[in-house]
Amino acid sequence: MLQRPQTIFLVLSALSSLAVYFTPVYDKAMQDPQLWIGYGLAIGLVIAIILSVFSIFKYSDRKNQIKWTKVAMLFQLAGIGFAVGVLFSLGGIGTYLWDEALGSGLALVGLFFQGLAIRFIKKDLELVRSIDRIR
Repeated sequence: MLQRPQTIFLVLSALSSLAVYFTPVYDKAMQDPQLWIGYGLAIGLVIAIILSVFSIFKYSDRKNQIKWTKVAMLFQLAGIGFAVGVLFSLGGIGTYLWDEALGSGLALVGLFFQGLAIRFIKKDLELVRSIDRIR
């Protein structure tokens, strides 16, 4: 069902990943002379957003929903890797790079919400199994 806690966590994950596009870390990645860094960040996060939203609608098959959320987590990790790479190429975390660190942190928050979604999907799956044993 769409009113489950994992739905909320997957939406929050998609929104936090989308928010990375409005931070300076994305702007710095796209200004990099090696364009593959910016494209890697953009593509990794877009695929993670799409898969998170897609797995919301897989609520009837919980095992499949877990699988798609894990795949989204892999792309989210790739996006985090590119964001942290851009952050460290700018000189690491200093007093003048808090905005860029915020962008990397938002990508990490998206990964955290995906992990919470998997946890609640597994709880839901265990609840259904326990109800089936009672019958």
